[in-house]
Order: sequence, then structure tokens, then C-alpha cells
Amino acid sequence: MENAHLSSRSTTTHASPHNSKWAIASGFSASLVGIGLARFAYTPLLPAIIDAGWFDSSKAAYLGAANLAGYLMGALTGRVMAEKSSTAFTLRAMMLLASVAFLACAFPVSYLWFFVWRLLSGISGGALMVLAAPAVLAHVAPSKKGLAGGVIFMGVGVGIAASGTLVPLLLQQGLTQTWLGLGVISLLFTALAWKGWPLQEVEPTKSGQPPRQTKNTTLKALYIEYALNAAGWVPHMIFLVAFIAHGLNEGLEVGAHYWVLFGIGATWGPLLAGVLADRVGFALALRLSFILEGGCVCIPALSASAPWLIASSMVVGAFVTGTVPLVLGRVQELLAHHPAQQGPAWRTATVGFALFQAVAAYGFSYLFTLSGGQYALLFMLGTGAIALALLIDLVAARVPSRITR
Repeated sequence: MENAHLSSRSTTTHASPHNSKWAIASGFSASLVGIGLARFAYTPLLPAIIDAGWFDSSKAAYLGAANLAGYLMGALTGRVMAEKSSTAFTLRAMMLLASVAFLACAFPVSYLWFFVWRLLSGISGGALMVLAAPAVLAHVAPSKKGLAGGVIFMGVGVGIAASGTLVPLLLQQGLTQTWLGLGVISLLFTALAWKGWPLQEVEPTKSGQPPRQTKNTTLKALYIEYALNAAGWVPHMIFLVAFIAHGLNEGLEVGAHYWVLFGIGATWGPLLAGVLADRVGFALALRLSFILEGGCVCIPALSASAPWLIASSMVVGAFVTGTVPLVLGRVQELLAHHPAQQGPAWRTATVGFALFQAVAAYGFSYLFTLSGGQYALLFMLGTGAIALALLIDLVAARVPSRITR
């Protein structure tokens, strides 16, 4: 396998239609396990962990942040791990690690034990985000890349919706059984994806001309906007169910229902965002997404009305996944004449995203404890982060980009 891995770097091949479909299914499974479940299943579990007395509310919130810190580490080290073995091997190992982390969390041995396994599950998710979609899309026909990318990122939304549906059902059997059940489900999807990963790796076509400095200001601004956007989602991603269940005294079951709505939005977000970008362009689609999601992030701080909370859950959920293909498409658009730079640029954007998300998670968890459990403060700060991203985008559009010919 190693020889095939090495020799494939100098060739450009495409999988057969059957294998392409299997590879897309593998990418979908990786998004579902590594992010949809490994990260987002913790949100509906958070109130149950507190109610069961495993950890108090502040420690439980920091455990959620541990996953995001791991995500940053995985995004930074994913490519290094793949280069030391192979992309297929690393993808399999990371999906397996996410599954084992679920099983390990079924036993609250200590806070440190739980923290380490939540951190490892985050590492798996970050590595899978950096590696899975590019590995699959390199073997998909150009005319089908948009649809394939949408299906891959839909795995995140399906995982969120599944966690909101399955977690309350599994909790009827007990908290330990819930973690074990999620672990078994993850193992099943890991097995499904095992042989679907392409063994041949395709290097991007490199131009004979030296790289030009293209859209410098706009690209740098995009990195910052994506990172701020990630921070803006943190209140929903970590605290939404706890806000409904404890902040509004609606209970865990009602909170889980809103998490299902969040997952439904996340499921269709990538496809809807792609359609919007096809109609108005990636730049305008991204700007519109900032306006819509920014307005919806602040809703829980302003209203406890069910219709408004439903809209907030679904719209924010849609853009948690929908913004990913928008930013990826924008990166490719800005570097259209420099395809060799697109991969590194996407990794830079992903690392910035992970860094701000992890910092925001820890910061918001600290502020939540310091403020005595003020959820409204968190949602307003999230709105401010997205508003700042929009402002930066508008300013960057007026600053001439440097182009070296």
C-alpha cells in the first residue's frame, strides 16, 4: 500500500463511478462521525451530564471546549499525520479514534479522563475536516464536485439531527448506555467508510509560472471573517440545549427537539448555500449569510417565543455547515489562477476557524461561570463576532487588492 501511495503522487487518476460514489459515502460518514456526532452530540448530552452529577455545569462546559481545542490540534496536524503514513490510513485511524472516544466517555473515571477523551475526539474531527473532503473531491469529475461536496458536508447535519433524536431515546436507558450507543453507531459508519477511501492521492496541478500575489487583502480578510464566524456559532453549538432545558426551564426533551431542528438546518445548509452561490456568487452569498445568521444568533437573548427560537435553531444550524462550502468556494474563486495555493489556503482558513472557535468556547465558558449563568450575554457576544465579520468583509471590498503580475 505504501508503494502505491508513493507512486500515486506523480499521477492524476480518477476513481471509477462506483468507487467515486463509495468515496463520497466515506466522506459523508467521516463528517457524520468526526463532527456531527463527536462534537455535536455533546450539546444534547450536556444537561444530562449535569443532572446525573457526573460534573457540575462549569466543568461540563469546559469539557465541551476541550473538543474544540482538539479540533484545532487536528486541523494543524492532520496533513502531517497523512504524510507520515497515507491519507487513507489517517482517515481510518481518526474515525476509529472518534468511535473509541465515545466508548471511553461511558465511564466517568475522572475529570482528566473525560477531558483527554473529549480532546482526542476533537483531534479526530479536525483531521477529518482537513483531509476527508479534499481526498474525495480529487477523484470526482469536475461537473459533480459541487454536489459531491454538498453531500459530504451534509454528514455533519445528519449527525446533529441524529444526535438530537437518538440521545433522548438512549438516555432512557441511562447516560452510560447513551455513550456506548453513540460509540457503536460511530463504529458502524467507520466500518462502512473503511474501504471507500481512495488509495491514490492526487496532487494539484502546478503552473509553470511562479505564484502571483493575488487578492491578498481580500483573502486575508476572508480568513479573519471565517474565524470570527466560528466564534459566533459557539453559543448555539455548546449552550443551545442547556439554555432551553435549564435557562427556560423547558426540560431536556424540549431542548433536544430544538437540537433536532438545528440538525435539520445543518443537513440542508450546504446544498442551499451552494444553490445561492451559483445564483449570486460566493462573495455575495457569504455576505448574506453573515446578515441572516447574525440576526438569528441574537434571537435567544431577545425572545423566548417558540417560533423565533425555531427560526434561530434552523437558520444558525444551516449556516454552521452551509458557510463551509461558501468559504471553500470563495477561496478557490480568489485563487482560481493558482490551484496549487488553494489547498494550503483552505488549511489556513480551517486552522483560523478552529483557533477562534476553541478560544471562544473557553472564553464563553468562563464568562458563563463568571456571570452566574447569563445565557443572553453569550448570544449577544456571538452576534457581535458575526457583525464584525460582516464589517470586515464590507471594508475589504473597498480596499484595492494587490496583484503582482
